[in-house]
Amino acid sequence: MFFCFYYTCGGFFRQPALWAFGKACAHLNPQKIAVLTDSCADISPALARERDIFVLPLKIIYPDKEYSDGVDITPQEIYQRMPQALPTTSLPDGGTLLSLLDEIKSQGFEKVIAICLSAGLSGTYNMVRLMAENYEGLQCAVFDSNSGSLGEGCLALEVTNRLAQGASWEELLLLVPRLRENTQVMFSLDTLEYLQKGGRIGKISCIAGTMLQIKPIISFAPDGQLASISKVRGRYRSMDEMAERIRAMVPTDGTPYTLATAHGGCPGDLEYLKNKLHDEIGCATHYYEGEIDCTLGVHTGPHLIGCGIQILE
Repeated sequence: MFFCFYYTCGGFFRQPALWAFGKACAHLNPQKIAVLTDSCADISPALARERDIFVLPLKIIYPDKEYSDGVDITPQEIYQRMPQALPTTSLPDGGTLLSLLDEIKSQGFEKVIAICLSAGLSGTYNMVRLMAENYEGLQCAVFDSNSGSLGEGCLALEVTNRLAQGASWEELLLLVPRLRENTQVMFSLDTLEYLQKGGRIGKISCIAGTMLQIKPIISFAPDGQLASISKVRGRYRSMDEMAERIRAMVPTDGTPYTLATAHGGCPGDLEYLKNKLHDEIGCATHYYEGEIDCTLGVHTGPHLIGCGIQILE
């Protein structure tokens, strides 16, 4: 879940809110365009309300009960039940999506930009696309983020930034694919145990990696699937390498950019990573930080740490 901070190279400042809460927000958006995303975008409820972002929760399923990601279960509750209880994840509920679309229409919006979890990881994008594009009374454009967590969230948040600046529907349709190409995120895993349990790596690889304290750094491949981009021995070395990779992507010609960080139950590691990126965060146009969602946490286990950059235009 993202929280929003504003910086300049001279330090921290709070920007007055550009968005109101609730139905009045539609009146501040003359384009009458709503933004829809799913719970894997890791946008906090408070920030979603501030930006008038509608969030569709994925499903977390235990043998005895089904939950909605971020609604009636938190990542911390999932981590506390690990490793004895390991849930599965599933697509959002179709009825919930229809209810969200009904709510969007009832608030006076006429169009929807939807940013969804990578189709390489989930069927959420295809489900939303099929249902939203056939929903009467709203014009919907549904985008595959080719990402999740930091990447997906930054896309949705930047769309709201541009809406506040007066961007038109046509401009947003051209903007989202460009932003998607200019967004890079990466994560460091603390353990290989949950990837092994989910069948994503073999047991022997898991045991060897654990014994050697291997901390894989993963990112999203062009097809939207997770892929290893580096393997580092030691937790702090993995965070150091992520910071170096992000630092190398920061524009040197003054082009504006957004930085984001997120953690899965390891706020101390988040502070370490932020300190490594102190100067880059200080000069970012926007900086978002937050917590990893339940869905990603199920597959990676606790203590996931991530960072990302989005080059703006």
